[in-house]
Amino acid sequence: MLARVRAEAGRFATVAGSAVLAGGLVGDLVTGPGILAAVTAAGLGLAANPKILRAPSYVKPVAIAVYAAPHAGAALILVGERLAPDTGVSLLVQMGAIAAWTGATWVIRPGRLARQLVEEAELQEITAVDTTADHENTEAVVPAEDPDESEAALWWRTQIAVEGGIAPATVLLEHRRVSRECVAAVIGSAQQGLPLPDISKARLSAHLDMPEDLIDIQPVPGRGAGLRLLVIGPRPKPADPEKNTDDEEVWAEIAKTAMPGVELIEATTYKIRDELT
Repeated sequence: MLARVRAEAGRFATVAGSAVLAGGLVGDLVTGPGILAAVTAAGLGLAANPKILRAPSYVKPVAIAVYAAPHAGAALILVGERLAPDTGVSLLVQMGAIAAWTGATWVIRPGRLARQLVEEAELQEITAVDTTADHENTEAVVPAEDPDESEAALWWRTQIAVEGGIAPATVLLEHRRVSRECVAAVIGSAQQGLPLPDISKARLSAHLDMPEDLIDIQPVPGRGAGLRLLVIGPRPKPADPEKNTDDEEVWAEIAKTAMPGVELIEATTYKIRDELT
C-alpha cells in the first residue's frame, strides 16, 4: 500500500514538475517559485523516505543524489529558460529538455531507484555478516592440526574420518603393532562426551582390501562408549598353548599390549594402509 502511494505521488510530482517547466517558457515569474518548489519537494521526499537517510554510509550519498536528481534537473532547466535567448531554436531546445526530463523521470522513477540501491546495500551487509559468522563458527569447530601427528593418525583423519567417509567424527588416539601381522588401534569420538559413531567393517575391509573377518571392533576393556579398540589382522596366539584362548583372554592381551596407560584426552584431528597393516 505504501509503495503504491509513493508511486502515485511520484507520478503526480512528475506531471506537476513538467507543468512548471512549461510555464517557465512563457514567464520568468515561474522561475523563482519553481526552484523553491523543487528544493522543497526534494527535502519533503527525503524526509518521507527515512530508509534513504539511514542507508549505509558508502551508499547514502549516491542514494540521495539519485533521489534529488530530477529536482535538481528541474531547477537547472528553469534557470536555463530564464537565461536562454528568445529565439525559435532556443525555444525548441528548451522544449526538448523539458520532454527529456519528463520522460526520464517517468520511466526511471529515481525515488524507487534510490530505495532499491539502499535495500541492495543493506542486503549485502546482512549477507557479509552471516558469512563472517559462519566462517567464525566453522573455525571454532575445526580442531587445530597437531604438529606431532603420526602418519597413522594423519591417514585416519584424511581418509577414514572425513565427512561421508568410513568413520566420520572419530579420531585415532593410539596404535600399536601387537605382532608382525596384527595392529591394534584405539579409536575415540571426536566429540567429547558422545559415543563413538558406528564404524562400517565392510567399508573398512573394502578400503584396506582385507578380509572382513580379520577386522575386529570391540569395546575397550574398562572404558566407556566413547572409545573402541580396532584390531586389524590375525589375532595373536597366547604363548602358552594350554592357556585359555577365548575372546575375553585374547582381547585382554591385546589391550595390555596395545594400550599401556592410554587415556582419553580432548579430541584432536588426526594414515593406516601401509602404516598399520
